[in-house]
Amino acid sequence: MRRPGGWWRVKSTPEKVETYTRWSFHFFGVIEILALGVTAYGRTGAGLATALCLLVTAHAAVCMLVSSRALDWTRGRRPQPVRPMWALVVVSAVVSITAVVIAERGPSGEVETAAGSVYGGVLCYAAGVITLGVHGRRRRVAVVGAFAVGAGLLTFPLEMPLLASVVLAGLVMVTGGFLAATSIFSLWLLNAVYALDDAKETRVRLAVAEERLRFGRDLHDVMGRNLAVIALKSELAVQLSRRGRPEAVEQMIEVQRIAQESQREVRDVVRGYREAALEVELAGARGVLSAAGIVSEVTGETAGLPAEVQSALGWVVREATTNVLRHGDAKKVAVTVRMSEGRVVLTVENDGVAETTGDGPPGGPGGAAGPGGSGLSGLRERLSAVDGTLEAGPVGKGVFRLTAEVPLPAAAAGAALGVAS
Repeated sequence: MRRPGGWWRVKSTPEKVETYTRWSFHFFGVIEILALGVTAYGRTGAGLATALCLLVTAHAAVCMLVSSRALDWTRGRRPQPVRPMWALVVVSAVVSITAVVIAERGPSGEVETAAGSVYGGVLCYAAGVITLGVHGRRRRVAVVGAFAVGAGLLTFPLEMPLLASVVLAGLVMVTGGFLAATSIFSLWLLNAVYALDDAKETRVRLAVAEERLRFGRDLHDVMGRNLAVIALKSELAVQLSRRGRPEAVEQMIEVQRIAQESQREVRDVVRGYREAALEVELAGARGVLSAAGIVSEVTGETAGLPAEVQSALGWVVREATTNVLRHGDAKKVAVTVRMSEGRVVLTVENDGVAETTGDGPPGGPGGAAGPGGSGLSGLRERLSAVDGTLEAGPVGKGVFRLTAEVPLPAAAAGAALGVAS
């Protein structure tokens, strides 16, 4: 069963910012209805106030639609909303002209104030929303300027003084420009958050690529030299064999020795690549988490632990750190290493769990698959080789804890306890 607010927790940070931005634009429409439509009831009769409120509500609905489509267009999910933007222009013109007619032919007094507020307000909101659907500073300034000029021209049927028309056009220019700048800044912030998230993913991929390059360089250093010697000695052995020289046998024996040595060196390289030292992994986790803006706390001693124990626990740290970066939204990660009754206990705890169903949080190790995912299965296999155990799961609101326990050999346990004391 999904908990209340689970729909929000399952979202990534960029998705949360996008949802906040989208609903902020919708909230602008609600403000338009309250500021222009609802306030008309206190300024004029119920009939005209209802008409003005309905006009404003229709205009706000179109603004919400255009802002949502423009946001999708900015993220590359939809084509540019040209038709909805023109529809907003038409609706804005209709509402403004209707407000002018009501102010000109309706009862004098407060109705003129109410209609005038609707007249200028819808043009300001429309100018701010339409700028979301265009690119380029000049085009956005042109949109706001066009609405300001239109606001001034539509006042002529009211026989307003020229100065008043200019002032009204200036107000539309300033207010519409402010709304446009606010909306554009929100889009810029959203794109920046997505760019930072992409950069984090790129950093993870670069780390993997760098490790592959390191492994490739190590293999090249080992095999390149030895294969060159093997090729040279094999060619020499062929020449000696053709001449019937007994030294050919010695050269082939040397080739066999170098080949066996190459096999041993390759195994050492692969073994070093597959093993993970706990101290190195803890330092690497601290650096990666800090680069991602996550506070990390590492406590405990790792000196004196057997190599196989360090390798198994090092993989736990590596897998947990990777999944915190990929699947969670953590602000803090705590790693603790302690000795308890001849066992090494490693605890990795983060506060970035996204609560979903009972299958397990994607913020924990194992990814979206939860405790049954391939990440935890692989860790359990590595720990089982040293008789270790692994437990993982949420321990509080938004907190995920992974605990790995590995028994120490008697001699190693005594040495480790001596170091800890």
